[in-house]
Order: sequence, then C-alpha cells, then structure tokens
Amino acid sequence: MEYQALAQDILARVGGKENVSSVIHCATRLRFRLKDNHKADAEGLKTNPGVIMVVESGGQFQVVIGNHVHDVWLAVCREAGIAEDAPSAPEDAPRGTLFARLIDVVSGIFTPFIGVLAASGILKGLLAIAVVCGWLNTHSATYKIWFAASDALFFFFPLVLGYTAGKKFGGNPFITMTIGGALTHPTMIAAFQASQQAGALTDTFLGVPVIWFNYSASVIPIIFAAWVSCWLEKQGNRRLPSSIKNFFTPLLCLGVTVPLTFLLIGPVATWLSQMLAHGYQFMYAFAPWLAGAAAGALWQVCVIFGLHWGLVPLMVNNLAVLGQDSLLPMLLPAIMGQVGAALAVFLRARDARQRTLAGSAVTAGIFGITEPAVYGVNLPLRRPFIFGCVAGAVGGAIVGFSSAHVYSFGFASIFTLAQMIPPGGIDATLWGGVLGTLVALVLACGLTLVAGLPPRENTAAREPHPVPENAALAPLSGTVLALENVPDPTFASGLLGQGAAIIPSDNQVRAPFAGVVASLFATRHAIGLQGDNGMELLIHVGIDTVKLDGQLFTARVSVGDRVQPGDVLIEFDRQAIIDAGYDLTTPIIISNSDSYRTVTTVAVTAITAGMPLLTAEPA
Repeated sequence: MEYQALAQDILARVGGKENVSSVIHCATRLRFRLKDNHKADAEGLKTNPGVIMVVESGGQFQVVIGNHVHDVWLAVCREAGIAEDAPSAPEDAPRGTLFARLIDVVSGIFTPFIGVLAASGILKGLLAIAVVCGWLNTHSATYKIWFAASDALFFFFPLVLGYTAGKKFGGNPFITMTIGGALTHPTMIAAFQASQQAGALTDTFLGVPVIWFNYSASVIPIIFAAWVSCWLEKQGNRRLPSSIKNFFTPLLCLGVTVPLTFLLIGPVATWLSQMLAHGYQFMYAFAPWLAGAAAGALWQVCVIFGLHWGLVPLMVNNLAVLGQDSLLPMLLPAIMGQVGAALAVFLRARDARQRTLAGSAVTAGIFGITEPAVYGVNLPLRRPFIFGCVAGAVGGAIVGFSSAHVYSFGFASIFTLAQMIPPGGIDATLWGGVLGTLVALVLACGLTLVAGLPPRENTAAREPHPVPENAALAPLSGTVLALENVPDPTFASGLLGQGAAIIPSDNQVRAPFAGVVASLFATRHAIGLQGDNGMELLIHVGIDTVKLDGQLFTARVSVGDRVQPGDVLIEFDRQAIIDAGYDLTTPIIISNSDSYRTVTTVAVTAITAGMPLLTAEPA
C-alpha cells in the first residue's frame, strides 16, 4: 500500500484506467500503451515528487520512476484492475510508425526478465574473477553449481523468449514456450551434433531435408516462431467450434509451427542472426575507436527517448552467435560520464536538495541506472549532460580502440568490468576497458567542475540579509518595478494583493523568508509561500508564461517543503524565455495584504537577491 497514492495519481494523469491498454516496466520506467495519448497529462505528472520524468517515445507513454519501479507497477496494476500476467499488447492497442512498433515489441519481449538477465551476466563476471584469482576451480562442484545458475537463462533462452513473445503477440505464452522447449530439446541438440559429425544432410521431415542448428541461446528464431504460432492460434480460435478449440488450437500451433521452425523459420532466422552479427562486426572492425566514440556520445540520448531498446537484441544476438559482444563495453563510458558529471554537481552544489539528489544519482549510476542523474541533475543544468556525453565519447573511443568485449550480457554498470575478463584470463583488452571508463568518469567530473555550473558567488553576495519581522527579501536579482507598472492589469490593479515586481537578471528564484511551500503551479512558473512570520507570498515568474506549459522551468522544491532564506525554489532559462517572446517581469505579491495596514517597497532601482524588498505593517 506504500505506493497507492502515487499509483492513483499516475493513473488519473494518464487518462484513467479505462485509457490504459497495457502497462509493463523495465529497470526504471513504467511503459504505458494508451488508447489516446492526448488524454495524458505529462506536465502534471512531472510535478509529482515520485516521478523523475515523463517521456513519450516508441509508441509508449513512459513514466520514469527509479529503482522501485516494480513496486509502483504492482500498485498501478492493483488500482487499474490489470492482471500482472496480462498480455502486454492487446489487439486493440494503438498502432504507430514501424520503428515505434519495433521498439515496443522489443521492450515488451525483453523487459519482463531484464533483471534476471543482468543478474546472470554479473554472476558470470564474478565467476570469471574468482577463476582468474584462483579462488575457484572450474572442475569443482561449487563452480559448476554457480555456473549453472549463471548460464541457465542463456542456454534456455528460447523457452524464456517463447513465453514473453507469446504474451507480447497476444497468444497463449505456454504454447510458444513449448515451441522454445522443442528448439532446446536434448534430441534436437543430439541431432545437430550428429549432423556436424556426418558433414552432410541425412535427415528429412516428410521428405523435406532438415538443416540442424543448435538453437540453445538463440534469440531471433523463437521470436519469429512465436509470432507465427500466435497468428495460427488466433485463426484457430476464430474458426474452430468452441467445443474443440481448447485443445485443437494448441495442437494446430505445435503440429505446424514446430516443424515449420526447424524447416524454414529457424534456418532463415539463424541466417539473419549471423548476418546481423557479422554485419555489426564488419562495421566495428572498420574503425573501432569511431564506433566507441559514437556509442559513448549517443547512448544516453537514446536512453532519454527510450530508443536504447533497439540495441538490446543486437547485443544479445552477438553473444548468441559470436560468444562475445563489443557494444556493451563501449556503453560503459557513457554511463560513467553522466555519473562523473553528477558527482561534480554534488561536490559544487550549495543547495541541500540538489546535493542530496546528485549524491543518490551518483550511487544509482554506478550500478547502471542513470535516469536520476540525467533527468534530475545533469539535463536540467544542460552543460553537465553535454560534458557527460563528451566524456563518454572519449572514453568509448578508448574502449573501442582496445577491442574490449564482454562474454555475458548485463546492464552497463561497474559490474561490466568483471564481464570483460576474457575466458583465457586478464589481458590488455580489459585494461583498455578500465582506462576508458575511468577517463570518462574523471573527464566529465573535471569539465563540469570547471565550466559546467554557474560560477560561485562570493559568500557575502550569497548570504541573505537578516529578515525583519513582517518583511520579505528579494527572491531574484534585477530591476525593481512598481506593481502598477506591471504590463498585466490583473497584477497592476492590486486585485491579487500588494507588492512589487522585479525584471530578473539571473535565472533563480530564492526563498524570501523562512516558511513552507504552500503551492506550486503544475507549470512551475509560479509558487506560493507561507512564511513563519504569517506573510503569504506569490512569486509569478513572467507574464503569460503559463503558456510555456512548464518548459524552461525547473522546480527545486515541492509542496510542503520547508525553506530558509536564500534557498533555491525555481530555476528558469531566462534567455530562452525572452527569445520565445515573453515578458519576464516577475510580480511578487503579498496574497494576504488585507492583514496589513500598509505594504512598502524598498526605494531602490537595482536589487540583489537576498536584499530587503517588501515591508508590511500589521493592521
């Protein structure tokens, strides 16, 4: 019940449970398929403190939650009345572009078991370390049991993919899982080994020659086979009488799809798998350093839009066909570049909330979860994100040049270094991977420390003046304007209360006194404060900036937060708002002006944030 309120708000803002076709989750995101995306309130969701970011990509409405996404997903399923094992793509799901549908299919098939897939890869890496260090012997029972635990998922990939692909394609997942079991059946593996020894085609099925392959650990054949099976299942359920379709439809699927897979689908899909793997190897061999630079620079951009799922099958296929993958190591510098940038923000930030957010983002990023660092820290500040991508490119080029590979799949994280250990033991490729990773981390941190954050003001300038009783300090630096001169009749008339206005010269709104955040507009352009001195203050950044719908504004506090004088409340892109044609005159209104006899504005033209601005005399 811990996430019930969050789940209810998410459902309400995606248009209600009746607007949800399906919802799945990956490592950090809820991935909704909505019947009508226009009913969703993305900006409203972003104001929820339990939501990191909202992304619409690949035909999905993606709500970035963080590491506890599974618990939130369970709460959403409970609130929406969705069965946890419900198909992830019902027939009435909306259609998008071919690329969007491809991303949706890939994420729907791989996300249900991505956690155990990463865990299996990490365990393989740890076993490699244990063997290299002499802690384990490959002939010992201890090693064999842990190796079985780490390798089972990869060996029986067709069964697991059969189940998830069956659910994704809207069929009976147990039928498609059985087809995957046929591909990895010991009889079929024995037939493959016998054909390898014979060196010729000697087996036929109803007179048709059979080309035997070892389909254990394969990826693409079972996905195609599952699609065919689900199509046959739908035809059978539509055409067969209800009295017999419960067992004749599965019979049709197994009796037709399994032979068709061994005769046609499997060989063609295996050929495609090999072409894909060797095609990637050809491009990689052309300029490994260039491939690494591109991967390191663009990976986090792909993550932002949810497009990174398009590369997951490629990495898994490389491991299945080649026994190794060079793409995953080149992504590690991209991860550590964002971690390094977030670390610099943690070291330099003066705002307590920003430091806390950056510190937790660094911890999550080390273990491969970069959404908190990207959405919560680096991207809002812009330069740290850019420097993270630049450092990722440099580190990726080093990794690519060193020809580092991984020998098991997993998330790009600190554990990837263990997965880079070659079967023959540590060599120069591993040290190249380590060097590229460290360069990305240190370079991103250094660039952000030097040029990625606004310059620190001197202590005297930052330190707010003492706040007199019944007074408010200036929340911004800039030019003071009398309220009656504000180019908005609602504010100028004093209907909303007495006060003043500031034309800002910087990009931060700071707390004018000690108190709590009473309200925060969904568009983040205005905030209401309740002071400990009883004063109620409204700060409205710009005129008509509500039309920006939250763009160019970043809230650094939430409703109910306590604030002290000088704390950063809102950050905004001053120049971009001006370039968009908006007046940045910012009214600062005492909402409960009726409680005071007079409201006086300081007699200055230019003001610095933290200087006295308004004084009110109690009635």
